[in-house]
Amino acid sequence: MTHEVRRFLASRAWIQGAWARDVVLTVAADGCWLNVLPNASAEQQRGAVRLGGPVLPGMVDAHSHAFQRAMAGLTERRRDGAATAVDDFWTWRERMYSVARRITPEQLEAVASLLYAELLQAGYTQVCEFHYLHGAPDGQPDGAPLDMALALVRAAQRVGIGLTLLPTLYMRAGFGADALGEGQRRFASTPDSVLRTVEAVARLAVDAETNQTSPGALLGAGVAVHSLRAVDAVALQEVAAHARKVSLPLHIHAAEQTQEVDDCVAHTGLRPIEWLLQNAAVDARWNLVHATHATPAELQGVRKAGASVVLCPSTEADLGDGVFDLPAYMALGGRWAVGSDSQVSRQWTTELRLLEYTQRALLHQRNVAARAAGRDSTAAALFEAAIAGGRAATGQRIGAIQSGHRADFVVLDDQSPALLGIPAEHVLDAMVFSSPSPRLWDVFVAGQAVVTQGRVVGSTSTVPLGPQLGAAFSAAMAALWR
Repeated sequence: MTHEVRRFLASRAWIQGAWARDVVLTVAADGCWLNVLPNASAEQQRGAVRLGGPVLPGMVDAHSHAFQRAMAGLTERRRDGAATAVDDFWTWRERMYSVARRITPEQLEAVASLLYAELLQAGYTQVCEFHYLHGAPDGQPDGAPLDMALALVRAAQRVGIGLTLLPTLYMRAGFGADALGEGQRRFASTPDSVLRTVEAVARLAVDAETNQTSPGALLGAGVAVHSLRAVDAVALQEVAAHARKVSLPLHIHAAEQTQEVDDCVAHTGLRPIEWLLQNAAVDARWNLVHATHATPAELQGVRKAGASVVLCPSTEADLGDGVFDLPAYMALGGRWAVGSDSQVSRQWTTELRLLEYTQRALLHQRNVAARAAGRDSTAAALFEAAIAGGRAATGQRIGAIQSGHRADFVVLDDQSPALLGIPAEHVLDAMVFSSPSPRLWDVFVAGQAVVTQGRVVGSTSTVPLGPQLGAAFSAAMAALWR
């Protein structure tokens, strides 16, 4: 990926945790920041393209199941009419399986394309796709092994979002099981099949001209293990060893549900995170998704190992998972990111707001994250933490307006109602805590505009993609829910 060097001027830009004024931003030909110059003189500003509002670095969506966008808004009715029936994570999972069994590569591409466009419009510039739909839809002959993975790659490339694809190991229905359940047949994988997919994605990310990965590359690979209940210890160790060898980020669902914790204790004698810390050589490459029911000792262990937690507040609330102990983890200096997960929300501002508000409701306190982080601004404490955790989730130099990092940034519409009359130093506070959040005017990925005046134009087009993406998504939904 090569482009000409470009220069932009931001009246205000978020740099190293604070607002800077009159910033000249220079993007190198490889799509990374070449130079960032605050307090630029009139002479230094000359020739730079003036941006239309305050500038923030792009956010990483550190946990996504794209196909679940096809379920958003469609699981809010009880299936069992009995007055005493309980609807919970496990009943929701059965409904999710019904979509997972049927969705085709073409439908997945349509669903993911709209989702990734929505993520861009919300200020996410990179998405970590936790991908376990490996096989063909029910009733169809086996497809090509990479069909579903490539559908996700095409969707990301079409709209221009960065993608970290995480081929996911999924081998059994639960602790003590020796095979997958009927509704999980598409998830079937082995360490070898998952690592072959990782290698295939890595080959796609290599620049044909240089035969190496560009620093500003939009496609990357990591690896995932679905959960301890879904794999055996030997397979997990094999995948983890490969991640260490080639320095890939590794993601795993851990301690999301109390039943999962209880089952793990019954079969291994240890809680899920406890087991990982004792048996899996957890290090800075590891990303524990949810960790909702982590104990204080486990949180200390995660912090000591240098690993990250990925929080998905809207999904965790929607599924009744529970509440992560954010203040304790932040007080330890623990690293964390946010993700859209089941896609009931596609905005990082919603995730941060809900994360803080849940703590306030639980503790009967205000500005919980700010106190835990030792900062004045709750929004700044949450934003900076999520940015740093997102960088770890991808293994890429992104999420900062800083030389050498990929030039991902968003331009706020300072005429949005949420920002009118707001003092400059409170813009981020209003961005997170004044709902609805301010509009994003432009979004740049690797220095290229992919959202212009609020409309997604993608990586190669100047025409808004919304109508095309909406029509394809609607057709896919009609087929899936027929």
